[in-house]
Amino acid sequence: MLAGIEAGGTKMVCVVGLDASHLFAQKSIPTTTPADTLPLLINFLKECEQRFEPITAIGIAAFGPLDIHPSSPTYGQIGLTPKLAWQGFNWVQTLQEAFALPVSVDTDVNGAALGEWRWGAAQNLDNFLYITVGTGIGGGGRVNGKLLHGRFHPEMGHIRIPHDLQRDPFPGCCPYHGDCLEGLASGEAIFQRWREKAQNLPPDHPAWELEAHYLALSLTNFLFTLSPQRILLGGGVMKQPGLLHRVRQKTLEYSGGYLPYLAAEIDQVVTRPLLGDLAGSCGALALASGCEVSKETT
Repeated sequence: MLAGIEAGGTKMVCVVGLDASHLFAQKSIPTTTPADTLPLLINFLKECEQRFEPITAIGIAAFGPLDIHPSSPTYGQIGLTPKLAWQGFNWVQTLQEAFALPVSVDTDVNGAALGEWRWGAAQNLDNFLYITVGTGIGGGGRVNGKLLHGRFHPEMGHIRIPHDLQRDPFPGCCPYHGDCLEGLASGEAIFQRWREKAQNLPPDHPAWELEAHYLALSLTNFLFTLSPQRILLGGGVMKQPGLLHRVRQKTLEYSGGYLPYLAAEIDQVVTRPLLGDLAGSCGALALASGCEVSKETT
């Protein structure tokens, strides 16, 4: 029996089971501080062991920045996140102390990508991206059949995109870059710009034309630079009716006809994850199973 934890900025989604089709239990826990959140998470896993059978490994798909290299002495440690209470917290050390089990860690978006590759909308694909558009924006994926890692890990939400200040005078909300992609198109950016949460804005609100514009600019960049077979768009903001269609149409427009396959295949190239809100936690299960772990790069 495996445990998978998607450690998001708003909530922790914990699942216990054999795979995505055989989940024995799941629980959502608010992400507050380590002192408040971790006891609830650990107690849930211990209760599952009492109800079912011993857990053999734990996978974590966590928000970052995060040390994802197993050979590092700080493997599993969170870096300079805006969530100040979590800076320096180490997932591997904490859970190994609690359970004395193997613990594997990757980013939340790489975890979601792995889950979709194992059981979802990216099965049999060697090159694809998973991008989540929620409170923040992050991206991960597989390139040449391996999860995308490097000296650090991908931070696709922080790419720079054109910002027309006359059309959109909002300066951006990223504490590091201001008007990067996350600073302009995240759920937090929508809230700060329009003073309303994304889920409360009607489909004809001007926010959605602007949101599609920024997301399509980023997808065009990723299509040209990484040439993914598919881009999966997840996260709470993408649940807005009609937004995916707008993003597809603007991606076609901004690609300028340069990619000859795109017009006929846009619905397959830019689409939704199949596992929905369980992509990250199921990806964490896949990490726990050892089907893919980070490799130290030189």
